[in-house]
Amino acid sequence: MSILRLAIPSPLRRLFDYLPPADLDPAQIASLRPGQRLRVPFGKRVVTGYLTAVLAHTDTPADSLRAALELLDPAPLLDPHLPELADWAAAYYHHPPGEVYSALFPRRLRQGHAHQRLGEPGWRLTARGRGLPAGALQRSPQQARALALLQADARNVAALQAEGISTGVLRALRDKELAEKCTLPAAAAPARSRQGLALNGEQADVLERLLQRREGFSCHLLEGVTGSGKTEVYLQLIADCLARGRQALVLIPEIGLTAQTLGRFRERFEARIEVLHSGLGEAQRYRAWEAARDGSAHIVIGTRSAVFAPLAAPGLIIVDEEHDASYKQQDGFRYSARDVAVKRAQLLGCPALLGSATPSLESVHNTETGRYEHHALTRRAASAALPQVQIMDVRASALHGGLSTGLVDALGECLGAGRQALLFLNRRGYAPTLQCHDCGWVAGCESCDARLTVHRRRGELRCHHCGAVRPLPTTCSHCHSPQLATTGLGTEQVEGALRQRFPRHPVFRVDSDSMQGRDSMATLVEEINRGEPCILLGTQMLAKGHHFPAVALVAVVDADAMLFSADFRGEERMAQLLTQVSGRAGRAGTPGRVLIQTHYPDHPLLQALVDSDYHTQARELLRARQANGLPPCGQLLVVRSDCADGAAAEAFLVALRGAVEAAAPAGTTLIGPLPSPMQRRAGKFRSQLLLYAPHRRAAQAAAHRLVSAAEAQAAPRGLKWSIDIDPQDLF
Repeated sequence: MSILRLAIPSPLRRLFDYLPPADLDPAQIASLRPGQRLRVPFGKRVVTGYLTAVLAHTDTPADSLRAALELLDPAPLLDPHLPELADWAAAYYHHPPGEVYSALFPRRLRQGHAHQRLGEPGWRLTARGRGLPAGALQRSPQQARALALLQADARNVAALQAEGISTGVLRALRDKELAEKCTLPAAAAPARSRQGLALNGEQADVLERLLQRREGFSCHLLEGVTGSGKTEVYLQLIADCLARGRQALVLIPEIGLTAQTLGRFRERFEARIEVLHSGLGEAQRYRAWEAARDGSAHIVIGTRSAVFAPLAAPGLIIVDEEHDASYKQQDGFRYSARDVAVKRAQLLGCPALLGSATPSLESVHNTETGRYEHHALTRRAASAALPQVQIMDVRASALHGGLSTGLVDALGECLGAGRQALLFLNRRGYAPTLQCHDCGWVAGCESCDARLTVHRRRGELRCHHCGAVRPLPTTCSHCHSPQLATTGLGTEQVEGALRQRFPRHPVFRVDSDSMQGRDSMATLVEEINRGEPCILLGTQMLAKGHHFPAVALVAVVDADAMLFSADFRGEERMAQLLTQVSGRAGRAGTPGRVLIQTHYPDHPLLQALVDSDYHTQARELLRARQANGLPPCGQLLVVRSDCADGAAAEAFLVALRGAVEAAAPAGTTLIGPLPSPMQRRAGKFRSQLLLYAPHRRAAQAAAHRLVSAAEAQAAPRGLKWSIDIDPQDLF
């Protein structure tokens, strides 16, 4: 008896056994492969399941086995490594395997629809037609001629028409069940690469060493200062990959970077380049997925989820801005696309290249332990100089819309010289707080332990955590006083001050409120790169890999908001963010200048930005992590619970700790349960139980015990729990 073991999309962390569909014969069952979809009954529903294995035996009682209803894919749609990757990811992140397998497919296939190949309409012989001898159908010369052509190979409609075969002849063969319509892969022109830019000595050396490792698995960290030409190294590596008939997968952290990246790639390559990200419509995503799968896409560029795109001939995986926290999924299937990309390259036997001006401490640690090969670009391309950084002490200074007199003067000088300026403020809205001047009341969210942000242009208060919206009040809800005042800065407020101070120059605000259209970021980048004097004001959306050649001045409006963090990664994040935003200045030969406004000019982190580069800062931070046994020098995982009843959320974790503490692996430390830094969010109270382990093996053993105990534990109605391996935020 054959048993099909399936991954079913459900919250259950297990696989399910089924009997094969009744219409499959033994030969068809023997040919089944992991990743094929089947329609199966699951409880009272019919769902799409994913085959993981065909077994000869099962521990499930025979009277409990149900038969699958239908095989949806006669042949696997995935390359054989993707199911293996899904199995690894489900085990490593302790996530339900059915949900992991679902991540491998576009929505229409997850919903059980038939697979549709992309390509040209054509005709092919049926099994009956292939069984006819040569010279058959002599009484119908045109049909005999069409039969002879199709016996050689399937043909597209255009090719058959060129041979004089009419649609009526083909229909006659179809009526005799000798031929059938089909979809043939579109004839893809071979990819070609245009001449690349001249490399400096460092770039040429790095490229040569990477090309020496083009075959087989290896993982590389390319650490290059901002503007050092990392992208040019990527492009020349990809050119070599395409010349060998392979595909390249390039991951980027944000949708906003897609247009700029795609533009550079299209300038360089005569190739089919497909994009995969959540901003696309379902039809677009399906076409891109299918083009990657059938090999007609030479290059695939995408955000986090693109790491699971099927590839017909993979040759290279690149993760740009590998340090970016956007690569970690924060809910549901909590995976790191960067780490999954490295594992996928290992399974595929191809190189992986991680690039960043500010690499994560995890990647730095992996270079020091020999897991990754390190490559450095220490100077900017085309002899451009790194910008000069100046700390501006704004204590006792008059600030107008967050701008000091010194910053306003610097902006005027920059614009007067025909250059562009970029101001960074990582807080959207008009102000983060609305307060009553008479009684001290503060507008807070009814569902979260958070203050409501003032959005004056829309006339509303908005919670940036749960999305709740309220009209902007005119009087205090506590004492009814009209004396309401805003506290703190947001991009809207600074934008108003800039427009008032520089009315003759355009001011572009770049945050998630202003950049909502699908093409809004691409349109803005095109406008900025015309080079006309202007001011860019935005959040971290501006700090991630954008190339603005005419920007000569960068200013951090409020550095103080980043100086104090309860998260042990706070110092690393601040160093990365300030280095990245500073790197937008002076990238095209124009001398760059960086101004940082602060009330704490002597803070060690700010002084380090002036006195040393990120390479040095990162190594010092890593030594501190090692001294304290913190990741990446040790492993961390978090079990979170949330419930409308705060006591129940905490009690669940207390019981969980009690169930596993005595059997926890040696060297592991349990902390908590503790309230999350924001305990109440969207009406749910959140608690978390942290576990530190000295190494990955102990962390995985502990995670297995925690998950098993949590699944066995009775949970109150409405309580949800999750486990986060290698968490990037303790929120």
